[in-house]
Amino acid sequence: MNNTEWNLKSIYESFDDIRFACDLSEAKERSESIYSYLKSRSGNSPKDIIEHYIDEMNSIGTITSRLMEYCLLRLSKDSKDSLAALNYDRINNITADSAKTKAAFAEFISACKDLDKIIGSSEKISEHRLFIEEAKSSCKHMLSEAEETLYAKMRNTGSLSWEKLWENITSGLTCAIDLDGDKKFLPLSETRNMAYSSAPQERKAAFESEIRSLETIAPQAAAALNSIKGEVINICGIRKYTSPLEMTLIDSRMDKDIFNSLMSAVKKCVPYFGDYFTAKARMLGHRGALPFYDLFAPVTNSDISFTYSEAQEFIVGNFGSFSTELGDFAAKAFENGWIDVYPAKGKVGGAFCSYIHAVGESRILTNFTGSFSDVVTIAHELGHAYHGEILKNESFLNCDYPMPLAETASTFCELLVKNAALKSSPKNESVMILENDLCDSAQIVVDIMSRFIFEDTVFKKRAEGTISPDDLCRIMLDAQKETYGQGLSEYHPYMWTVKPHYYDAQCNYYNFPYAFGLLLSRGLYSLYRKNGQSFVDQYKHFLRMTGRLPINEAAHCIGIDLTGNSFWDISVESIREDIDCFCSL
Repeated sequence: MNNTEWNLKSIYESFDDIRFACDLSEAKERSESIYSYLKSRSGNSPKDIIEHYIDEMNSIGTITSRLMEYCLLRLSKDSKDSLAALNYDRINNITADSAKTKAAFAEFISACKDLDKIIGSSEKISEHRLFIEEAKSSCKHMLSEAEETLYAKMRNTGSLSWEKLWENITSGLTCAIDLDGDKKFLPLSETRNMAYSSAPQERKAAFESEIRSLETIAPQAAAALNSIKGEVINICGIRKYTSPLEMTLIDSRMDKDIFNSLMSAVKKCVPYFGDYFTAKARMLGHRGALPFYDLFAPVTNSDISFTYSEAQEFIVGNFGSFSTELGDFAAKAFENGWIDVYPAKGKVGGAFCSYIHAVGESRILTNFTGSFSDVVTIAHELGHAYHGEILKNESFLNCDYPMPLAETASTFCELLVKNAALKSSPKNESVMILENDLCDSAQIVVDIMSRFIFEDTVFKKRAEGTISPDDLCRIMLDAQKETYGQGLSEYHPYMWTVKPHYYDAQCNYYNFPYAFGLLLSRGLYSLYRKNGQSFVDQYKHFLRMTGRLPINEAAHCIGIDLTGNSFWDISVESIREDIDCFCSL
């Protein structure tokens, strides 16, 4: 288990790989062919047309996602990979043409009579019922074929270009930091990781350096954010959505009742975290509230650090406490070079998991420095990968689960690692693990709430005109003060410059899904503790249904009602109990 850089050869050897050229050509040919087929439809029954469309969209999706993910993986490792950027643009031009195909199919399906009867007459169509029904319901928000094609092409030189600009300026940003008289210039990702340092002076110096560096890119980041959010507002209006939030909820397969119940649960949690921040500040020696640079500070003398090999053993062993299958899967990911581990110049910050359906494998990027939090991050991303593993025998279309459910398996795997570690660790290490868990949960509940408030406010303000960098900072500060309250003594006004989801025009409000994932996973973990190994198969069935069913129906498969308060209250109570335990230490 010594691989520290990912191996992409099972996807493509390089851009010179004959498979890459063949897939690029096939994707273009199939995209043109299915469009021509939908426009002619001569002599074919509605059942035949729908079945053929499903087959082609599964094939096209499998091919184009393989092409695109390869480019994105290359770019995430090296933002200056010009060949990857060039090919990414070529693939986007091909996928842009799919807009007119989807519009043509939506027009066809909306005119179909007895659609339920057609669905029932075919096993293939029945298996893709959700895909077909969503295609039909999308008609009321669909533009004409020409308009859909135009918008898809304009995105390549609009929001996607602004997103690339943001990625380039942040991945290439260095921070000047003075450590004991030694001035260093470190990548932004490495500087941000110093927030977990055990040295107070280092945490503060890194935070101040980060703020100074982010201030220098604020004008460019603001230009990107204004352009991207402006595009979203315009397209929402053209498509006749009442707001970007309505569009997001529909895309998330989440009805308003579930969303309202979720937000109610989040608001119940926020005051409890105020007690946690106060207790943490006291443990760190602060007389008042907690400064922002100490949000991630360790609170015990227990200095738990991991080599990468130790992290692997820790994760595989604790995953195995849930199921041998999950433990073996994690071992396979480590052994087969699926993970790119360490920070590097030009490499994007943070962490992510990319599932490549065509090869039935995932690739994980992380910026590992040896902290327990880094171990949890790897477990989180392996949870995403395991979700992909569960779905690898599903069709490409039935692997397309919505954003809120995307964070379920990952957060569940975090809980497995943290709770298994708590059981096996001595008291001083248990304190550290519990605090790390609450620290992460505070980010997912409190900070996520601040990000939601920020984004919601930005959409409203952007509809009135361009928002300056100073105003974006003020909006960010107001959102943080509303959620963190008196728990913090200072805040992070430039947080909006470092969060990637703000800069993706296709993933608006990618904040509440994390809170959904945490609270849902805590509830699922409670079921696991209650039912033991009999829950494992239920859990796998739930994950398998995430691409086939709306959120409420997928939850109903294992007897959960997400529209009421009872399930969410179990999760809130588990957080309160952990905070009470921490505060009593």
